[in-house]
Amino acid sequence: MEEKPDLKSMNLRELEAWIQAAGEKKFRAKQIYQWLHEKHVTSFDEMSNLSMELREKLKNHASLPVLREELVQVSKIDGTRKYLFALEDGNMIESVWMRYRHGNSVCVSSQVGCRMGCRFCASTLDGLVRNLAPAEMLEQIYRITQSTGERVSNVVVMGSGEPLDNYDNLLKFVELLTDENGLHISQRNLTVSTCGLVPKMRRLADKKLQITLALSLHASTQEKRMELMPVAKSYELTEVLDACRYYFEKTGRRVTFEYSLVGGVNDTPEDADRLAALLGDLKGHVNLIPVNPIRENAYVQPGQRHISEFKKRLEQSGLNVTVRREMGRDIDGACGQLRRRYAGLSLR
Repeated sequence: MEEKPDLKSMNLRELEAWIQAAGEKKFRAKQIYQWLHEKHVTSFDEMSNLSMELREKLKNHASLPVLREELVQVSKIDGTRKYLFALEDGNMIESVWMRYRHGNSVCVSSQVGCRMGCRFCASTLDGLVRNLAPAEMLEQIYRITQSTGERVSNVVVMGSGEPLDNYDNLLKFVELLTDENGLHISQRNLTVSTCGLVPKMRRLADKKLQITLALSLHASTQEKRMELMPVAKSYELTEVLDACRYYFEKTGRRVTFEYSLVGGVNDTPEDADRLAALLGDLKGHVNLIPVNPIRENAYVQPGQRHISEFKKRLEQSGLNVTVRREMGRDIDGACGQLRRRYAGLSLR
């Protein structure tokens, strides 16, 4: 059976071409696009300014991916909301809504699972199932907006999956998310995370977008990085940092360096000094992340004093450093935790 085209993953030009090929007038595409990306409808039947005949045609010849809210956990500490969404094929993904003083932020997943194998991450424990379509990435934001009744002003692609491992769909997602006919979120309010896929980092730099690139660094030496992140066996630390320099040269956007602090593993004063030496000329920003413990490994957070000392040591070398504010610690906060726990409950 022929797969129906996914209208929500099309930009306006593609939708215009499709609607005209279907024998309809071009202006219908703009109407459909508004229903999808401004009003976030969940069915073709809701498109009330289209004829019944056209709505039937759309139902018969096109698809409209919609996520179903399976579970939502709300933090009693800070109001962070963690969503478990069911995809139409039965797979599950996670998204997180966080309220900050500067606006609401949503962290979206880009894949079902992940094949990068980072030792401290629950997303990767069951491997990669499949990539998400642009519509499925957008849908996480649309459903959360509907659920909270509040506008989203910042988006981070840092949930389950490696975004640059789903490169083409990521670019289309960015195009649709920032389109003036949709949510129209500024590229500068979008952050994309990567564990360091060097060729894709360089391809992204050549696009000269204004998004923030966040590198999951997590170690101050190649050896320690290989221990924590198998992807490091493919790309040397020097290659990865050169790609970061290239990204800054091409876009003028400073790179954020994500560094998960794991007690007794990568949090020594020597680690801090080596990290400072590595990043000294990169004009980046270091985001320290006290590791979120997961049941499947023995990694623990350093103590608060230890974290502060590590931060201070980096700042004394001239680096711009923040410690990520922990959000939703009481609600399966780490990437992949909620999906795994739900799958475990479903099997019982």
